[in-house]
Amino acid sequence: MLSGVELKELANGRGFAVDETTGDRMIQALQEIVDALEQRWATLEKLGTAPPLSTSATAQWVAQRTVSTAADESGLLTQLQRARQELPQYIEAIRAAKRGYAEVENAHQGRLDGLSPA
Repeated sequence: MLSGVELKELANGRGFAVDETTGDRMIQALQEIVDALEQRWATLEKLGTAPPLSTSATAQWVAQRTVSTAADESGLLTQLQRARQELPQYIEAIRAAKRGYAEVENAHQGRLDGLSPA
């Protein structure tokens, strides 16, 4: 999977382009995810704290296991944090890809306009 930085580099280097309508739809979908994460982040962060269980050894083990499962390298909280950081960069990459597409389209249109009818 490409990081947001790599995707932006690809878009800026014209490695991919996207038309205005498609790009806007992609940006809207990603922005909705970012907004949902931001709105719910305080609640989601609770996954990184031990749930209030009894003081028995088993309950404490379960509480710690719950935290480590949520916050380890593959954990839900870890993955959501990565998404929260990467998605805005993906949005910027799509904006760059839209600009690249528009520039190429304008160049082609200029060439077509310069042709004279035979």
